[in-house]
Amino acid sequence: MSGGGGAHVRRTWRHVELQFQGDVTQTRMSRWFPQRLHVGYTRTMLAALWLHPAPRRIGIIGLGGGAQAKFCHRHLPQAGIEVAENNAGVIALRDAFRIPADDARLHVACVDGARWLRGQRGSFDLLLLDAYDAQGIPAALSTQAFYDDCRAALGADGVMASNLYDTDIRAHLTRLRRSFDGRVLKLDEPGMSNKVVIAWNGAPHPAPVDAALAALPWAARGQLRAGFRRLSQAWARSTPH
Repeated sequence: MSGGGGAHVRRTWRHVELQFQGDVTQTRMSRWFPQRLHVGYTRTMLAALWLHPAPRRIGIIGLGGGAQAKFCHRHLPQAGIEVAENNAGVIALRDAFRIPADDARLHVACVDGARWLRGQRGSFDLLLLDAYDAQGIPAALSTQAFYDDCRAALGADGVMASNLYDTDIRAHLTRLRRSFDGRVLKLDEPGMSNKVVIAWNGAPHPAPVDAALAALPWAARGQLRAGFRRLSQAWARSTPH
């Protein structure tokens, strides 16, 4: 099944995958557990919830197979979710990945993510960046100005998480640290080439991991426990005592 724009669906007996030209897999969904965060880095990105456990408004750049949009829609009922996806072919495949239809809490727009973000000043408690294609992260989502816009789009205590894949990690980290005045942590994803970066506004005082997990629905806790712990360990190492 193809949605156009180079995006197509590959099905196996266990998985449904969103692929681009060159057989680059962007999303993998379990056919038997379609609501779970199947790929490790998506769980690590949502470890950002440890720093802001009850977001009221979530922004996502890059729909892909919708794993994180589905998770937030299912497990964070207090949150409104805005998704920017620039590939109409990807959006056309949303039913294949069981992404809910737009409703009062979820809206998916076919827009340029960088341009869209400029109009979102102070809007989000949580911002998730997971936009890449067969060539890696688009240039428009890699500039200093873009990361400045990311910070500006967050509320006073907002948090963002970004998936860095097939790119110049050092350059992205340098720009993020400039934009967020050094409030940035990098988490390596075990067994994968992805790096997840967490950045934030304000001065969070996160609860102990077990307490933070207890505030989430039961079905979400097991998926996020390892990421919460890894982020808390990185936080402890980076925070002066």
